[in-house]
Amino acid sequence: MNKAMAGEVVATTGGRVRGRRVAGGVRATLGIPYAAPPFGAGRFREPRPASAWSGVRDCDRFGPVAPQSARLPGAPAWSPGQDDILSVNVWAPERAPGPLPVLFWIHGGAYTFGSSAQPEYDGAELARAGLVVVTCNYRLGFEGFGHVPGLPANRGLLDQVAALHWVRDNIADFGGDPGNVTVAGQSAGAGSVACLLTMDRARGLFRRGIAHSVPDAYYPPGLAAGLTRKVAAAAGIPATAGGLLSAAPHALVAASDRVVQGYRADPASGPLHYDTVIYGPVLDGDVLATDPLSALSAGTVREMDLLFCHTTQESWLMHRTGSMPPVTDEEGLARFAADFGLPDALVAGYRALLPDAPVLEVYLAMAGDAVFAEHTAGLAGAHARAGGRAFLSRFARCRTSPDGDTVRPWHAADVPFASGNLDAVGVDFLIGGVPDGQDRALSRRMVRAWADFCATGDPGWSRLTTSSAPVRSWGVPEDRVAEDDAAAVHALWRGVIPSRLRL
Repeated sequence: MNKAMAGEVVATTGGRVRGRRVAGGVRATLGIPYAAPPFGAGRFREPRPASAWSGVRDCDRFGPVAPQSARLPGAPAWSPGQDDILSVNVWAPERAPGPLPVLFWIHGGAYTFGSSAQPEYDGAELARAGLVVVTCNYRLGFEGFGHVPGLPANRGLLDQVAALHWVRDNIADFGGDPGNVTVAGQSAGAGSVACLLTMDRARGLFRRGIAHSVPDAYYPPGLAAGLTRKVAAAAGIPATAGGLLSAAPHALVAASDRVVQGYRADPASGPLHYDTVIYGPVLDGDVLATDPLSALSAGTVREMDLLFCHTTQESWLMHRTGSMPPVTDEEGLARFAADFGLPDALVAGYRALLPDAPVLEVYLAMAGDAVFAEHTAGLAGAHARAGGRAFLSRFARCRTSPDGDTVRPWHAADVPFASGNLDAVGVDFLIGGVPDGQDRALSRRMVRAWADFCATGDPGWSRLTTSSAPVRSWGVPEDRVAEDDAAAVHALWRGVIPSRLRL
């Protein structure tokens, strides 16, 4: 039995750490530095090793979060001067036989906000299911993904690779198996997983991947450079390395928010008017040499076991929170389709599939499929056709909230179910109030699927093949596994490449 399982101090490569016990025989060790603060001489550069410490470091609270303007329920906010933002958190059973599979979770948030401290990402329930769970913070927004001339791109992804190196070197002392690591994430976290699959620097650091709602958001260098010029102009600085380094992190956060507000307010600003995410992985030819769909299609990672999932009504969350403009008439729908480069036949196809739906529903269905659902399913299919083991599921649970609203299977609603955190702060909005018995049963099934996949590569249903596409639909009162019922939607998108980021 290792020291972490016995609830004692654990020696890591940086020094000794002491966590705290949580319910159910799990120990949480939080806020462990895996790299040095990425500011000062290290700003906009690859992550550097963390400084070692003497004595025992009490790791009973989350570390500071990356620069951002978001304030999320139950999670700490960022404050200027909080520089030690590159940390990991570990949840491990105190007593368990043998080394356990490791789940490495990457949080979402449009590559711009969020942190590993969000309550829905707590790893205790998954640890009770037999995993060692690691979550990490990484650089976001301009600090992590903004184009800086002459300096490394994709710094947020490089941070994740550094955290995976920390896992390789330290996780055995927490009861985990460094040879059985699964990288997992949702939204921007899932996009990060897709990128890590293609990155030479991440090779050998994990063997499986779980990706929920993967955004089709890989920025060409020209677009990334153009967005930097806009942010620099909003900050009143030159779009040079020197100019960008002269701006404090909070100034670039504020400038980025102003750029986003400008796109949101301008209907003539094209695709970014509808989906105002201005940061993401850049196809720089070095850190990220190719886009994940091309890499999976070529069989680059056919040895990986991959589990994909998306929700059935992704964009309804963005509509509900006001983060994408509504489209309620035919003229607006036509403009949206033109801005995204979608052919008339695709719009007509959605109209045929949803003959009685109002324009808003057609628009949200197209937008959710364009950005998330079709890309997620496409990655799964590409991996299967290349000879890899790919599993596909959809989250379809729907309910009526106490105030009478329909809470749809929208973006991020699946996360608290799969992580076992239905009672976490802020989750009531995502799932539509207090969970009932059927919700809890669904959560147990999803937790079990994740745990089994991490352990064996089998989540509990058949994988995709070149001749069969079994898909698990997560729902209440029960799930179902059937041949893909979205084939008609897939057919509409065949050969269509949305122009959202191909500018």
